[in-house]
Amino acid sequence: MRICLLAEGAYPYVTGGVSSWIQSLMTQMPEHEFIIFSISAKDHQGAVKYPAPSNLLEVRDIQLGTFLTDKIIPGKRYTISEEEKEAFLSVIGGGKETNWPLLFDLIVSDRIDSILNFLASKDFFDIVQTLCRERFVHVPFTDMFWAIRSMVLPLFLCIDQKMPEADLYHSVSTGYAGVLGALGKHQYNKPFLLTEHGIYTREREEEIIKASWIKGYFKDIWIDYFYNLSNCAYEYADEVTSLFERSREIQVEIGCAREKTSVIPNGIDVNRFKPENRSRKLGIHIGAVVRVVPIKDIKTMLQSFALVQEALPSAQFYMIGPYDEDEEYYSECLELVESLHLKNIVFTGEANVMDYLSFLDVLVLSSISEGQPLVILEGLAMGIPYVTTDVGSCSELIMGPNDAFGLAGSVVPVMHFHRLAKEIIALARNENLRLVYGENGRKRVQELYTLPLMVNRYESRYERWGQAVWQESVFN
Repeated sequence: MRICLLAEGAYPYVTGGVSSWIQSLMTQMPEHEFIIFSISAKDHQGAVKYPAPSNLLEVRDIQLGTFLTDKIIPGKRYTISEEEKEAFLSVIGGGKETNWPLLFDLIVSDRIDSILNFLASKDFFDIVQTLCRERFVHVPFTDMFWAIRSMVLPLFLCIDQKMPEADLYHSVSTGYAGVLGALGKHQYNKPFLLTEHGIYTREREEEIIKASWIKGYFKDIWIDYFYNLSNCAYEYADEVTSLFERSREIQVEIGCAREKTSVIPNGIDVNRFKPENRSRKLGIHIGAVVRVVPIKDIKTMLQSFALVQEALPSAQFYMIGPYDEDEEYYSECLELVESLHLKNIVFTGEANVMDYLSFLDVLVLSSISEGQPLVILEGLAMGIPYVTTDVGSCSELIMGPNDAFGLAGSVVPVMHFHRLAKEIIALARNENLRLVYGENGRKRVQELYTLPLMVNRYESRYERWGQAVWQESVFN
C-alpha cells in the first residue's frame, strides 16, 4: 500500500515527538511505501534531521515563505460564480457551512492562474467587502483586507499544490494538513485517516488569544477559521484517532462524529532503554528533554529551577534539545537565566538524549499544551520519575489510566512554577521515592505503551481501509 503522510512543520526537518512518531511508523512498516507531504513556514535549506527509510519514496515540501517573493498582478477579474464566492466567504467567517468540494475544484483548476494574483483580485476585494458589510461594518476595510489575506494565503497555497496519488492519506493533525487529507480523498476517492497528537484547534486558540499582533476584533475570526479547517478534516476523515480518551472526547465536542473516533496511544521501543545501565553521578541532576519554544513554557521551568537552586545550591540543570527553532524566544530564556542568577544550567542544543537519560535523577516538562509526549515515555522507560504540568495525557502517564502500577512522578497546574519547584525538590531529596516512582513508570510503559502495540493498531487501520477500497472497486 502507498500511504501519503501529511504533517505541518515537522518531519524530516524538525526533531520532536511527531517527527519521531512518523519515523517509527515508516521504519516499522517496511511492507508499505510512504510519501511525506511536509508543510512548513520557511525554507529549511536541506537541514534533514532523520535518515530516510528505504520505503520512503519522496518528501514533498510546501515551504510557504518561499511564495512571498512571487510577482503579483493585482486587479484581475476571474470567472467565478456567486456560489464559489460564497464558498470562499464561508471559510473566513461568512457564517455558513463551507462547500469544500466546490472550493477544492476551483482552486486546483486552471481557472485561477495564481493564488497570489487571486488574493489581489477584484473578486477577492468583493468577498472581503461583503464580509465587512455583513458582519464587521465598524472595522476599517484596509485592516480587514490584509488580515483576511494573511489568514487564507497559507491554506490556498497548500490546496493549490498538486496532491500525490496514494492508496491512503494519513494526516497527523487537522489544520492545513487535515484539509490536504480531505483534498486527497476528494480528488482520488481514497480513504483518509486522521491522527491528532494534540487538539490542533485548541492549541491555535490559545496562541491567538495570547497573540499581541492580532487585534481584538480579529481574534474571533482567526479562531473560527481554524475550527472551520478542523471540521473539514473531521467531515472527510474515515477514521479519527487520538492518543488518549480525553482527547477523543474533545474531538467529539468540537464536532467530530463519535463513531469515527478511536484511541491509539503512542508507543516506544522499550528494548532501547535499559535502566540497569544507568550510572549515578555525584549530586542532583535535573533535566528537560524539550525544544526551546513558547508552547513548552521554558520560562516557567526556569523560574522553578531558580527556586530549586535556592533549596539545593549544587543541583545541575540540563535543557536537552534544539534551541534554534525560535531564536527570539531562546534569547529571552537566556536573559531570564541571567536575571534569575541561575547557575549550573546547560542548554545542550541537538544532543543524544540517551547520554543524559543515563544519569539524570529527575525529568521535568512544563508545557502549556501537549498530546502524549514521547519524552515522558522514554524517561519512564529508563526508570526516571517525571514532574510535569497537567496537559494532554501527562496525568494519565504519571498516575496511570486506572492501572495498578502506582505513581511515576508528580503533576502540577500549568504555569505554577512554585508547585513545579516544590515537587522537583521533594523528589530530589528522596532517593527511595525516585526509585519507586521510576520503577512504577517503567512497568507502565512496558505494559501499555510499546512500539509493537502502536504499530499493530495502525497496521490494522491501514488494512481495514485498504480492504474497503478494494472491495468497493471490485463490486463497482
